Amino acid sequence: MPSKGYSTIPQDEDAVQDAVHPSLPTSKTFRNIIVTSSILLLLTFLTTSSYNRTSLPTLGSDSKSLFDEYDRFIFEDYDERPPHSNFLPGVAGVYGKPVWTFYVNRGQSISSFGTSTKDFPLLEFNPANKAYQSTALGFRTFFNVTGREELSVPFEEGGERVMYVGSNELEITDVNDGIKTAVKYFTLPEEEFSALVRRVTVENVGEEEMEIQMFDGLARMEPAGGMLDGQMKNMGRTLEGWMGVYHGSDDLTMPFYKLSTQPSDTAQVKVQVEGHYCLSFVEEAEGPSTLLPIVYDTDKIFGSDTSLMKPKGLEGKSVEDILNMKQSGAAKTSSAFAAVSKRTLKPGQNFTITSYYGKAKHIDRLKSIASVITSPKYTSKKFTRARTMIDEITSSVSTKTSNGLFNGHIKQMFLDNALRGGVPMILGDTEGDRPMRPDVDEDSKLKVYHTFSRIHGDLERDYNAFSIDETFFSQGPGNYRDVAQNRRMDVMFQPRMGGFDVRQFLSFIQADGYEPLTVEAVTFKVTSGAGSLAEWAVGKGDGFKGPREALKAIFEGGSLRPGQLFQLMEDQEIKLKPGVSKQQFIDKFASQSTMAYSATFGDGFWADHWDYYLDLIDSYLAIYPEREEKIMFDEELVYYYAPASCQPRSKKYVATPTVDGEGTHVQQLGAMIWDADKTTHQNSFLSDKPWLDADANFQHTKKGEVFKSAPIAKLLLLAAQKFAMRDPYGMGVEYEGGKPGWNDAMNGLVGMIGSGMPETYELQLLLRYVEQAVGKYERDVTVPTELAEMIATVGEALDTLEASGFSDVELDAVPTEVPTELFEYWDTVATARETYREDIRFTFSGETFTYKSSDLSEILKRFILHTEIGMDRAMKVGSAGQGDDGTSGVAPSYFSYDVTSYTETGENDPNGHPYVTALGFTVGVFPLFLEGPVRMMKTISSDAFSSQMDVYSNVKSSGLYDSEQNAYTVSASLVGQSIDMGRMMAFSPGWLENQSIWTHMSYKFYLQLLRGKLYEVFFGELTGGGMLPFQDPMVYGRSLMECSSFVASSAFPDSDQHGRGFLARLSGSTAEFLSMWTLMFIGPHPFHVDPTSHELKMSLTPALPSWAFDEDGEATFKLFGEIEVTYHNEEGKDLMGVQPKRYEVNYKWHDGADVVESGHLPEYIAEQVRRLDVESIDAWF
Repeated sequence: MPSKGYSTIPQDEDAVQDAVHPSLPTSKTFRNIIVTSSILLLLTFLTTSSYNRTSLPTLGSDSKSLFDEYDRFIFEDYDERPPHSNFLPGVAGVYGKPVWTFYVNRGQSISSFGTSTKDFPLLEFNPANKAYQSTALGFRTFFNVTGREELSVPFEEGGERVMYVGSNELEITDVNDGIKTAVKYFTLPEEEFSALVRRVTVENVGEEEMEIQMFDGLARMEPAGGMLDGQMKNMGRTLEGWMGVYHGSDDLTMPFYKLSTQPSDTAQVKVQVEGHYCLSFVEEAEGPSTLLPIVYDTDKIFGSDTSLMKPKGLEGKSVEDILNMKQSGAAKTSSAFAAVSKRTLKPGQNFTITSYYGKAKHIDRLKSIASVITSPKYTSKKFTRARTMIDEITSSVSTKTSNGLFNGHIKQMFLDNALRGGVPMILGDTEGDRPMRPDVDEDSKLKVYHTFSRIHGDLERDYNAFSIDETFFSQGPGNYRDVAQNRRMDVMFQPRMGGFDVRQFLSFIQADGYEPLTVEAVTFKVTSGAGSLAEWAVGKGDGFKGPREALKAIFEGGSLRPGQLFQLMEDQEIKLKPGVSKQQFIDKFASQSTMAYSATFGDGFWADHWDYYLDLIDSYLAIYPEREEKIMFDEELVYYYAPASCQPRSKKYVATPTVDGEGTHVQQLGAMIWDADKTTHQNSFLSDKPWLDADANFQHTKKGEVFKSAPIAKLLLLAAQKFAMRDPYGMGVEYEGGKPGWNDAMNGLVGMIGSGMPETYELQLLLRYVEQAVGKYERDVTVPTELAEMIATVGEALDTLEASGFSDVELDAVPTEVPTELFEYWDTVATARETYREDIRFTFSGETFTYKSSDLSEILKRFILHTEIGMDRAMKVGSAGQGDDGTSGVAPSYFSYDVTSYTETGENDPNGHPYVTALGFTVGVFPLFLEGPVRMMKTISSDAFSSQMDVYSNVKSSGLYDSEQNAYTVSASLVGQSIDMGRMMAFSPGWLENQSIWTHMSYKFYLQLLRGKLYEVFFGELTGGGMLPFQDPMVYGRSLMECSSFVASSAFPDSDQHGRGFLARLSGSTAEFLSMWTLMFIGPHPFHVDPTSHELKMSLTPALPSWAFDEDGEATFKLFGEIEVTYHNEEGKDLMGVQPKRYEVNYKWHDGADVVESGHLPEYIAEQVRRLDVESIDAWF
């Protein structure tokens, strides 16, 4: 019996040599992590009380490997395991055009793929539950072996099957009937056209010679024709009337699948030009390959079996018989099967069929595409490049510890983080690599552009509308909170981007303190010199006049993204002159352009979008601490302007029937409205083209000028708004904008007049930071007059509250009914907030008010004090739930407010329910959620060990701890809670946001343990099974390299699902993990300004257990994405927050090394490190 495992696709000698790039890890990578099923338990549990080397498992000789020689995770008998979904990263390189591809562990794995969005599929998108059923009917292979009565069909009944999951590839193998079938998929990288590449290697593993005919391909190939996903699902039969198969050649080798016109009932008919193609060939050892004929008529393959399960059309027929039949692709969904005539294979021989599935702009493109892909070694080289390209992306976190599994996981988490947040590229540098290169803060010609990001939609996150540009510099819009979090560590990996992220996100703060829903890529606009730039790019002579003028018109036509620019040039056949590369061109274009931020309002104002700004600021200051004053006080930022408004209480407090219909209660409904008047105001900024000028997206003054403020002023505005949004008891920040906070499954909490403590803890941090910055630099702060007036009213309300003598500080418990004094304060402040919003609804007046630093500091200290009082009060109010009597000592997360008395305003909402004015409240409590203590820990000093430890101990002793999984759930039991809370109450316990192990929040918790210097606790949790990769793969059900959004907890009714991961990879946990990686290997603040000498200094302060070091006492990582750092731990100690005793620094631009006998590097070296002019650093402890 042939062995199972990896089988290389046959290639010539050169191609084989190309198959492993020198930069790929070799002997000490995670391919050598070998485990037995018994040792797996050891791998997962290192004890939670120790992180010493003695806790690590030993490896046995009678074991199976988790990885193959190419670092791919191995799933034996993959289609017998519980189903899971995954995807190829959809990355084709900066100068490539990607396809999206989803796969499952069923059939031949690929469940759907296409371009741009799910609306443009080549194989129809289906959510995971349907994909598990239908994938086996997608890609198919049928063998007709001479002498056998029945067809052989791999990947169906019987046989031995294995799946290999790589970072940018997928391979499945099947051994059955003496034939080994190996199918490999990858995204075509760095090409002018897009394609999913499928390579099928057929090998005779029997003992006798065999003669094979075969068909291989797609049972259903969807045509191009506009946005078709919804129409396929809802009117698929009618849609087939538009379908047809056309041909790019006189034979059957170049089918082109498209609709005749785009389906619509409009006066203007749009002819469909673009189409999908399938080009297949048998790879030849020498010379170009020859295209195979394609059978596109589904009936010829499946005959009367419309279920597509059995190839009845092939029964008793040869390949030639089928090819000689007349085919039709009209008015039906077609197939795409490559036909291979008889081939004789001796034992051990094989051949490979390669197929390209993609989209072409015109049928005339097929011949040129075919000539490219059939050239010798083309596919082998592209496959090699698909591997090395991803390795180049993840090389920023190349890490070598004693645990290869951990090393590989780090790179995968970096990749998946990049798919949500993007990879920042520096554009506009026309001078190339050189010593002391400037950063974005220093050189206005430099721009930052994020590639590869997208909204995290996939088979399990079927609710999200992902979008990946089918262009060079491909990317797509991202959800605000996702992008803000996943870009948290950008500047750590790309120091040259400077304060870009800080400026971008603070620019999105609106005048009302809210933010948009979606972040889009920045745009560039050539404001002058368009003609000379076009001449430089395409040529000066008369022969270049046409393309030169066309390119000039593109430059002058408005704002562009790099991918759009290249696509317009391709559409108009504008080519760069010889000697000008794509990179040189885009750098020149960026250097002569102005940049604009871009975002889109969604369907409400989320309460937590601002929570992540301080993380961005902290990361920036960890690299550029001496620039704090400049970026906070000396720059000016715009205010985002949304075409929507947050309603006052008089338009959202509504008396409605209770769920049982027997009573009435007051809910907060319709909190946000699309504001037609604001849209009209925006339309006044229409440019001479049919789109809004970029300025329309930002707040103006009454004089029509874009209003700008210093970043510190915007942070003050934000803090003042959130302070004025505290709930009637002064505890949580109100969810009054129509949306909740991070836990968006608490959607019903908005209707319950709810509030969140997570935002209050973040408010306290924000107030502290602004006060500290104002006091440190003693700078005055100028704000819009409207804001100063609101702050003054809040101050007067505080005066009244304090003068009343009210205090509950000494009370052990507080009443549920909101005291009159607090209610009156709340009502006054809420009114001031609403008045402010109405004043700035369209514009600022343009008048400003300047606070003296001393006066502002006093205001902020007062806000801090009252926020602290509210935080203490929240602990007294506490939580309540099953098994929770409110004495856990764990910080509560959410509150709601019941209106105890009210008067009707005389107006009704659109449903006829009366609007009301609240006259009194009682506070409602909820079970514990992990978000509360996680955010609370951020407010505790990292040096306050006992306080940090108390929080940890209380959480572990509470209902948030899942002892069976040794992990932490997103919530305690929600049994008995009101369905009004939100959609989480619709889920089974242990599933999604209802008491599951939601990895993003649990990873936030682990990060706080590390930030709080609870080192032993943290490393015990890391290796104790709560975090990847230290889990049992048979239980987890996925590659240990890849994180999931949630793990089914022990609360889930089906115990077979406990510990399984769901919702693949694109989780915010990747951002938390990279923050942990930074603290483990670099430390919290690698750069600092010496308080005495005022010089910049650098120090590395790792937190690494002894087991992380190899047998030579070494651990190596990449610093700032480029500099190789090796730690030498000769004594084999745990290095927890300690600095080296000695550094040796080697430089990029000159020979010789500097040796520094100190824990700090002096300024002249620190500056060179920050500018990436250092090649390597060795540090001894």
